[in-house]
Amino acid sequence: MHNTMALNLEVFGVDLVGEGFVDISNDFCITGDSAFVLETCMLIISVRNSIENWLRDCSGLVVVNSCLRALNFEGFCVDLVGEGYVDISKSWCICGFVMETCMLIISVSKCVVFFECFGFDRCSILETSMDHSSEEESEISESEINEYGNIYYEALKNGKHKVKLSDSNFSCPFCPGKKKQTYMYKELFQHASGVAKGSKSRSNKQKANHLGLAKYLESVLAPTVSSSAPTDVKAPPKEQKKNELFVYPWVGIVVNLPVELKDGRYVGESGSRLRDELTSKGFNPVRVHCLWSRHGHSGKAIVEFNKDWPGFNNAMSFEKYFETSHQGKRDWYARKFRGSNLYGWIARGDDYNSEGIVGNHLSKSRDLKTIADIVSEEERKTDTLVKKLATTIEDKNRDLKEIEYKYNETHMSLRNLMHENDELHDKYNKEISMMQQSARVHFKKILDEHEKLKSGLDSQRTELEKRTKELKKREAQNESQKRKLEEEREKNAARNKLLHMATLEQEKADKNVLMLAEDQKLEKQLDAKQALELEIEGLRGSLNVMKHMGGDSSEEDSEVKKKVEEIHNSLKEKEAELEDLEDLNQTLIVKERMSNDELQEAKKELINRMGELDSKPFQDSCKQKYSVDEAEERAVVLCSTWEDYLRDPEWHPFKVIEVNDKHQEIINKEDEKLKELKGELGEEAYNAVITALTEMNEYNPSGRYIVPELWNFKDGRKATLKEGVSFILRQWKLHKRKRTN
Repeated sequence: MHNTMALNLEVFGVDLVGEGFVDISNDFCITGDSAFVLETCMLIISVRNSIENWLRDCSGLVVVNSCLRALNFEGFCVDLVGEGYVDISKSWCICGFVMETCMLIISVSKCVVFFECFGFDRCSILETSMDHSSEEESEISESEINEYGNIYYEALKNGKHKVKLSDSNFSCPFCPGKKKQTYMYKELFQHASGVAKGSKSRSNKQKANHLGLAKYLESVLAPTVSSSAPTDVKAPPKEQKKNELFVYPWVGIVVNLPVELKDGRYVGESGSRLRDELTSKGFNPVRVHCLWSRHGHSGKAIVEFNKDWPGFNNAMSFEKYFETSHQGKRDWYARKFRGSNLYGWIARGDDYNSEGIVGNHLSKSRDLKTIADIVSEEERKTDTLVKKLATTIEDKNRDLKEIEYKYNETHMSLRNLMHENDELHDKYNKEISMMQQSARVHFKKILDEHEKLKSGLDSQRTELEKRTKELKKREAQNESQKRKLEEEREKNAARNKLLHMATLEQEKADKNVLMLAEDQKLEKQLDAKQALELEIEGLRGSLNVMKHMGGDSSEEDSEVKKKVEEIHNSLKEKEAELEDLEDLNQTLIVKERMSNDELQEAKKELINRMGELDSKPFQDSCKQKYSVDEAEERAVVLCSTWEDYLRDPEWHPFKVIEVNDKHQEIINKEDEKLKELKGELGEEAYNAVITALTEMNEYNPSGRYIVPELWNFKDGRKATLKEGVSFILRQWKLHKRKRTN
């Protein structure tokens, strides 16, 4: 099946069309389970290897290489390395995004099409791919590993695979997917030996080809490497040292650092200087940590390297540098006289398990591992990651199907909505056109009205300009008129004050309603008295007239006398009646005064002037400070001053607080005037002012003048109408009993 896939790229949704273009319009998507993804990767391997083998045998590589770059082959995550080889290791990874794999298929397809443009047959290219694919798929057993290892060894000897890139750089032809492509001889030999004998995650075929590579490196390339290498460089590690324990992450040990004794402790330079020296020599340490004991600087330091394989190479180069200078680990322990030179080596198991400051430091922060353990751990992590990502791909595909179903459902509803939207849009357009028509009519009407208003405003503006000119002429006259107006305002203010006083008097008169009946009786009696006095005066006048009238005869004279006597008798009766009325009037006047006094006392008991300042606390306070005569005068002055303060609307010693979600206005006890009053006259005068302020703010906050109010002095609150009427009836009954008695 893989051969068919290698021959037919269209299986993966990639069509090859004329002039090197790639058609990905036909459902370009990789879906399915993890097996399908693995088949995709196998196709990539086969096509890649076929292109690699074909490029090795063809001529004109420089032209092909430059043309491939002209096609921007690197845009699809494919790099071109040495002599026209196509390196797709950066994209060939199931762990990456599926999209990278798809783009890789496109890039390989473009490469095949491009080769056809140079006259090469696609079938010949894909046949090579088919052969190589069948070779990849033919799995071998464990008993055949050595046999196939010899076959790969012979292929390497014949130059079928390129291993040596330069005198010091080598590559593994069987691991194109690894990130690390360039090795030193020792590193490549360790890699090949580790895969051939120590890797559990590799297939038997991979073990066989890496076994052949290790044999090729040891028998063919080892002599050339040893002849070109310096005489003091050691040979690659032997097989028995492959399980050697290293301290991981990689660290180096530097000893014999210069120290000196100061103040009873050893001191030395910091590790940063040593780190800079090692960095300048190309070892790239991460950090240098000097070891200190209770005596001070120990003269030893730990050199930390990166925990990856480049860090291991730097650590090994670090060790080789000191070994070539005869300042390695063996030299340190072998020499008795070490001088002032630094000694260094990479930390291993014996250093880890040693007693002392170095062993204690390493055992606290590091582990012991072999190279094979580290490689197997990385491979295990990679396999785990691959499995997790494969599971993630399956979950994503499942989610994709659900999303596709929802998409179709949404698409249908959206299509219906679009149809409804079109209908609404048409209806909307019709309504808009009708509204625009009516708006145009309305706008025209508004314009006409605007023109009329504009003409009216122009005429009014002209009239105003005329009036302005007249006003400027009359400006001098207005000054006198202003003075008159001010005088009128003052008169009006005086009138308003009088009206206010009249209003207060009217209120007082209204409260004296109970006395109206008695007043009316007195008026009637007074009218009767006046009528009687007039009648008496009339009789006296008649009597005088009759006295002066003289008759001509005695008969007339006697009649006149009779009339005079009658008038005189009547006058006496009237005078007696007048005396009785005067006595009654005097009695009523006395009773009226008594009733009025009783009424005033009742009013004092019933009516309170809200906001009136009580002068008694001021008098008591002044009596404590001054003499009797001076205290009265001082009390009057202080009471008058505070009455003025109370009537001043600009003085507002109140603040607003929130009680039960309601705003309430209370006295601000921190007011400067109130604090001064309390300190000067005491608590009673202060409370009197507070009471007057509270009453005035409650009954007349805007006018700030005293307001009469029915008051219950017993309970200290505003009296109800019922309480006032009851009190008046009780007083009336009491006075009635007194009069009866």
